[in-house]
Amino acid sequence: MNIYVGNLSSDVTDETIREAFKSFGEVTSARVVKDKYNGQSRGFGFVEMPEQAQAQTAIKSLNGQELLGKQISVNEARARADQGRTGGQGGRGRMDYSGRRNRY
Repeated sequence: MNIYVGNLSSDVTDETIREAFKSFGEVTSARVVKDKYNGQSRGFGFVEMPEQAQAQTAIKSLNGQELLGKQISVNEARARADQGRTGGQGGRGRMDYSGRRNRY
C-alpha cells in the first residue's frame, strides 16, 4: 500500500519517516519529496508497505501524531489525476500548415 505523509517538518528525512513506520511492519520504501530546483523538502512524502493490514494500522496510529515538532497527516495515497498539459503551447493553440492558428 502506498501511504501519503503530509505536513512534514523540513528536518524530516527519508530515514526519519522509515523509522516512524517500521514499528508497524515492513517498509518497502520511504521518501520525502524534494523541490527539483533547490533540493529542499516540499513538506510531504510517501511510504510503501507491502501488507495492507499493517499499513492501515500505521495510518490510524500515526495520523495526527507529532514528528519532529509538526503534527503529521497520514492517509492512503491517491492515484495522480492526468493534469492535461498543454504541450508547451501555453493555451495559445498551434499553427497548422496553412499558417492559421488552430484552437482545439
